[in-house]
Amino acid sequence: MTILHAIELLGVAVFAVSGALAAGRRSLDLLGVVVIATVTATGGGTLRDLLLDRSPVFWIADTTYLYVSIAAALLTVVYARYRHPPERFILIADALGLALFSISGAQIAENAGYGGIVVVIMGTLTGAAGGMLRDVLCAEIPLILRRGRIYATAAIAGIVLYLLLQTLLDRTTAALVGMAGIAGLRLAAIIWDLTLPVFSLPKSENEET
Repeated sequence: MTILHAIELLGVAVFAVSGALAAGRRSLDLLGVVVIATVTATGGGTLRDLLLDRSPVFWIADTTYLYVSIAAALLTVVYARYRHPPERFILIADALGLALFSISGAQIAENAGYGGIVVVIMGTLTGAAGGMLRDVLCAEIPLILRRGRIYATAAIAGIVLYLLLQTLLDRTTAALVGMAGIAGLRLAAIIWDLTLPVFSLPKSENEET
């Protein structure tokens, strides 16, 4: 098993946990929990592979990802039956999944021969799209679209840091630092309610009346 493969499996597990918790908050049945968890865990990577024309899609090529996702969802259900997860646990799980998937997505784009802005976009898409699909299916405003929230920005910053550090460090170390940067920035935003500046235009006289 390569380091990239291990990172992707861990990312799938963490995102599946966040998806299962989100489904639980909506009181879905067991099938609904597994579906939401799997979509959350595989959605970003699926969109990445389709855009990069990688065939077959990663979870079709290696069904281990599906088994890990389903197992993580079921274990979350069992855990939640005996202990109530903290309210912020879903956000923490999502932050860790964002960090793991963003860097693994960036590395996959690099391995495909792309560089620069394409790597940043593919990494951010891999990390953020699964959570966005989860929120849409659970009838919530996606985290990425919530006013001023630091979400995709954390992924972008961490991926850029990862790319810059490759000039100074080996790729594995740069990836770990990039993940830590993404998770740290996202968790700091959760704990201290950090937000981006909001751009808003003043209302015209016609709108005020």
